[in-house]
Amino acid sequence: MAVLAAGKTKKTTPGLLVENRKARHEYHLIEEYEAGLSLVGSEVKSIRDRKISLAEAFCQFFGDELYLMQAHIAEYTNAHARNHEPLRRRKLLLKRKELDTIRDAVKLQGVTVIPTKVYLKDRRIKLGIALGKGKKLHDKRASIREREQKREMDRARRRDDIS
Repeated sequence: MAVLAAGKTKKTTPGLLVENRKARHEYHLIEEYEAGLSLVGSEVKSIRDRKISLAEAFCQFFGDELYLMQAHIAEYTNAHARNHEPLRRRKLLLKRKELDTIRDAVKLQGVTVIPTKVYLKDRRIKLGIALGKGKKLHDKRASIREREQKREMDRARRRDDIS
């Protein structure tokens, strides 16, 4: 847990570097996969410093390979001339069977491949991707309503436990 000002703590998942929280709001996530990333040294350093944004990122096929597009990884200040381009496309490392399954789902079911999180696993940087269908406006409102009702029930339960 990270300690914030005034004694408050923020729950953090060990190894989690960045999460795309907007993805869960915008899409119904159907199936999740874990992919490796083909990175250069300065990108690894920046990601470990949490200088990455998945807000506008998406995944796209080029030929037989899946790539991460529009993920912004800030330049590493100490890399100087060996720095990387912040918005370059990065190859995702998946097994051929997984790639074929994902491609078929995209073509036949009309789903989208969405990057959901970047995390460390055994000192390696991994990207969580998910197949998702876009939510309609009424679905988003229903999700918000459910979340608020759950929050109210938790508050009421805590009040009952305290008294």
